[in-house]
Amino acid sequence: MNSGTRSLRGGVRVAVLALLWGSTFLWIELALRGLSPLQVTFVRCLLGALVLTVACYASGRRLPRGRTVWHHIVVAAFFCNALPFALFSLGQQTVDSGLAGVLNATTPLWSIALGLALGSERGLRPVRLTGLLLGFAGTILILAPWQSAGATGWGALAILGAAASYAVAFTYMGRTLVRRGTPTISLSAAQLVAASGLTAVALPVGGLESIDPGPVVVVAALVLSVFCTAITFHLTYRIINDEGATNAAVVGYLLPVVSVLLGAIVLGEGLSVRVVLGMAVVLVGVGMTRRKAPTTTTPAPTDEEEAAGEEGQGEAVGDSSAPPEDTPVKATRLPALENAG
Repeated sequence: MNSGTRSLRGGVRVAVLALLWGSTFLWIELALRGLSPLQVTFVRCLLGALVLTVACYASGRRLPRGRTVWHHIVVAAFFCNALPFALFSLGQQTVDSGLAGVLNATTPLWSIALGLALGSERGLRPVRLTGLLLGFAGTILILAPWQSAGATGWGALAILGAAASYAVAFTYMGRTLVRRGTPTISLSAAQLVAASGLTAVALPVGGLESIDPGPVVVVAALVLSVFCTAITFHLTYRIINDEGATNAAVVGYLLPVVSVLLGAIVLGEGLSVRVVLGMAVVLVGVGMTRRKAPTTTTPAPTDEEEAAGEEGQGEAVGDSSAPPEDTPVKATRLPALENAG
């Protein structure tokens, strides 16, 4: 395949991923019309897990084995799926879908802040520090705490909590799960299976309300689960493996724009000049935080290579040494660093 064709295919996949992830908040908004936040979360995890598990075994793979790797998967599922999915649904009870997508763009800022707190971000260059401060300044501009009509309610805080949860998840996943010889389809399927179990445990708390399964609600739940959760979760891994994290980074800048446009066009949500300006400031800040010194990178493995590695890992799949800096860890970081929903 020539470089032009590969570039075109990569561009199409990035565009599809941005559209699917950017529409996540729209489908959550519609699903909430007949389901409670925890019900939306459970359906999203369960159907997403079913789709990926079927795809996993249909491709000749299997779910990971071993107590250690499943321990890591459960922790990752909590911070990357169960908790943020629930917080997004809770938050969108009072926050418009477009604004939810914009606030989700703060995830990479939380990732750097977490790195500074843990000591993994040492020698932060001035341009990245400026981007971090600028990004949080844009967030404050969006929330407008000085205005009585600002977005400072509990819903906005819940969405910011979801963004911070992603940051915790991707740091953990990069250290414990990625580049351990397990195919990405196996990891993503297992993670949603674990998230389904975690959400099911929480259902008695706030997920047993009566439901209103109208056509719009059913379609929204299906699209959210199959396309915006299962497909995008794995598609991200494939883009990273085939095109690299740099090309896939474009998704992060398209996603909040897509969420805002869909919210305005489909749901008629209003958007103030202040929020648009705040979104622009956040995205500029995020762009600045992504600027790193040039490093030598190693090509990411294909699924076939991952599968070959899996055969030699067995029960010790979760016990390997930490991955190199620029490996498929970016794949798991993308939903956060590039605004997953």
